[in-house]
Amino acid sequence: MEEEGAGGADNIVADFNTYEEFLDFQIKPIDLYYLEDEELARQVVELGYRGSGEVLKREEFEARKQAAEASRLSKRSQQKTLAHSGKEINDPFLKALAMREEGNRSGKMTSIIFIRDKNARDQEISGYIDYAHRLKTEDFEPYFSGKKKLLPRPSDLSFYNWETQTSTSNPTPNYLVMADNAKGLIFKNKRDRKKVDVDPKAPSPGDNTERTIIESPKYIQIVIYDHKTRRKT
Repeated sequence: MEEEGAGGADNIVADFNTYEEFLDFQIKPIDLYYLEDEELARQVVELGYRGSGEVLKREEFEARKQAAEASRLSKRSQQKTLAHSGKEINDPFLKALAMREEGNRSGKMTSIIFIRDKNARDQEISGYIDYAHRLKTEDFEPYFSGKKKLLPRPSDLSFYNWETQTSTSNPTPNYLVMADNAKGLIFKNKRDRKKVDVDPKAPSPGDNTERTIIESPKYIQIVIYDHKTRRKT
């Protein structure tokens, strides 16, 4: 019963811009005939003695109105933030990125993307990208629009140029790089301290982490490691 009441109140604040409009809607012509005063008629409706709708105090109406507006603005802001919103995406890799965009922006997850492909000089390169960090520091709209191709850079978590044998590794706001570990390359999440093992032969990529292979005709190899972060309580 309480849920039905809440739903009714939500509909009310959506239908009326002001509390006065809500009260006026419930005032009948006969009420004004006998009371001969609009403000008095509103007070009678507010007290619940007259009116054809649900009794809702001004404070509650205003609170629900503010909550509804905040929710509307939040949804609108999120739609603007998501770079893939409104775009027709066919490439499997871009679809995978779109599926993970909201989670990486909100902090629910931090995905590490391994890419092996060729750069503009036709040199084979590979590297690990902190997707959440890239989303915050770069506009991804050109990637989702197909205007640019996402590739690892020397500034990413890890980068290697197979022709020049140039190798770099960098910490990000989300991960530490543990390149000297006996197991090979490992990334340590800064929030929950969990380790992400990117060794393809490892039985598991780590706690709260899932490994997904993405097949795309535009890339030689793609693997995504999705780490769901859990804050310590």
